[in-house]
Amino acid sequence: MVQSGSEIFNPRTGQRTIFLQTAADTNGNLLRTETFHPPHSPAEPEHVHPFQDSRCEVISGTLKFYIGGVERTVRTGEAIDIPPKVPHYFWNDSDLEAHAIQEFHPALKSEAFFDTYFALAREGKLNDKGLPNILQMAVLLLEYDQVIRVTQPPRFAQLILMSLAPLGRLLGYRGTYP
Repeated sequence: MVQSGSEIFNPRTGQRTIFLQTAADTNGNLLRTETFHPPHSPAEPEHVHPFQDSRCEVISGTLKFYIGGVERTVRTGEAIDIPPKVPHYFWNDSDLEAHAIQEFHPALKSEAFFDTYFALAREGKLNDKGLPNILQMAVLLLEYDQVIRVTQPPRFAQLILMSLAPLGRLLGYRGTYP
């Protein structure tokens, strides 16, 4: 279980995250993390947070964001706010590490999602696009449906895929790792 001060690492992207404030610290109102993104790190899959506002403040370096079809560079000292349900993803295409503070309001199960996602990366269970196999994906889609949704495949296909979650669980796939 993640606590304030916990640190996780994603070897696929090289991203490091430190949990500054968790749901337990804020009565569920906020998840606040400190993140480090190595130079030329790959983009994460495009996604939405259906019920959360998210914010990213760049402490040093730059991050590129693709939000609702528009690309934007966020530099040192700048912040970007992303409303719920807006498709987005980000990456570091610079030659320097990017350091940022990210927030999610309300926290929901975001910290468990990040902990699980990074654990899957550490165990080599994500493909080059950062996605797990179909049964693990079905379990994750169901487990974190209120927190995060990828934009591809389309939502109707995701709902069909979620119907495979019981089979995935039966075969040992879990919604939380490690």
